[in-house]
Amino acid sequence: MNRLVYILFIALFPFGLTAQDVVEWRGPGRSGVYADQHLLEAWPDSGPECLLEITGIGAGYSSAVVYNNLIYVTGKKDTLDVVSAYSFDGEKKWKTNYGRAWAKTYPETRSTPTIENNRIFLASGMGEVSCVDAISGELIWSVDAHDKYNGEFLNWGIAESVAITDKAVLYVTGGEETSVVALDKQTGRLIWKTKSVGGPRAYASTLVFEHNGLKMALAQTANDLIAIDVTNGDIIWVYNLSQYHTGRTGRGANTNTPLYCKGEIFVTSGYDHPGLMLKLSDDGRSVSLKWKNDLFDNHIGGVVAVNGKIYGSNWTGNAGGNWMCVDWDTGETNYEAHWMNKGSIIAADNRLYCYEEKNGNLALVKPNPEKFDIVSTFKVEKGEGPHWAHPSIFDGKLYIRHGENLMVYKISE
Repeated sequence: MNRLVYILFIALFPFGLTAQDVVEWRGPGRSGVYADQHLLEAWPDSGPECLLEITGIGAGYSSAVVYNNLIYVTGKKDTLDVVSAYSFDGEKKWKTNYGRAWAKTYPETRSTPTIENNRIFLASGMGEVSCVDAISGELIWSVDAHDKYNGEFLNWGIAESVAITDKAVLYVTGGEETSVVALDKQTGRLIWKTKSVGGPRAYASTLVFEHNGLKMALAQTANDLIAIDVTNGDIIWVYNLSQYHTGRTGRGANTNTPLYCKGEIFVTSGYDHPGLMLKLSDDGRSVSLKWKNDLFDNHIGGVVAVNGKIYGSNWTGNAGGNWMCVDWDTGETNYEAHWMNKGSIIAADNRLYCYEEKNGNLALVKPNPEKFDIVSTFKVEKGEGPHWAHPSIFDGKLYIRHGENLMVYKISE
């Protein structure tokens, strides 16, 4: 990564590089921006070299993560969610059941491991929150948080990768008893629970960050974006998202982890819900709408912010969408371009990695605000089902999960 890009990354994501011992959903700060160095600026015509393929990991849409020289991935085996550890030569070190898989439509595992201090934190498809030893695979503790705290499912169940604070694992329950609970990382015991803001849980994973000294979590229910004081569970403010869910489909389907930068929060979901830029007050105790963009309704693929622009795909229907660039400050649409289909996006070394969800085409794209500027492409041929798992990057390698298959590509110089 050249010095200018590195400086821009730090400026845009000031909390993204502070916890090197933590790996989690969508990389540092859950931003989708990975801080790798010396990555290829273009790929061979056949795509980057595939270093490893692991099969039989279990059905799922979660991402792989790398921690202490092992690959960790979750998947559905029979009716259970499992987490497995693999060496870089593909040897399975261990496999552990950590809860019941979602029992209805799309039962595949969705929870990406959150790992810190050799402990893995996970949520099962039916709402068990668990802690697993990253070295041995031993199940350290498990709490049926959905049942214990009277959680409420939305149509498609749970798609949460749990967030952590210094002391706690945060889990969104939804329901009338509470909206979010904090469980002790060491024991699973309850530290605090918020009051209920009403309504079922959504599908988005929570973001933890600090704003002018106030440590807060942004969680989503089907109706609201909730800011929570992570020290005590007090709700700081609630912003109603369902007011923008005016169509006949997708009501309550808040799907993406928000982006935070310098006192501003970007929230997006599909189904013709507008992308929203919210501005925090200096003390973080209130929030207001800065702008909305009616075109930028990212479905389930996430978005990234690079050099003051937001990149991702939008939703034109469950089977389609286009790729977009929007200005962070103004909300102006720089472009909306058609390429294959909507999908997931991550970024590293001033390049975008766009993985369309229908046929598995993956593009290396320059973050050019004037056009969807493709440098190289290749197609992921292995695996079955939708290409919904988000890519991840660790140590110069690109991890692509498709169904029960995990492929590792060399993308470093």
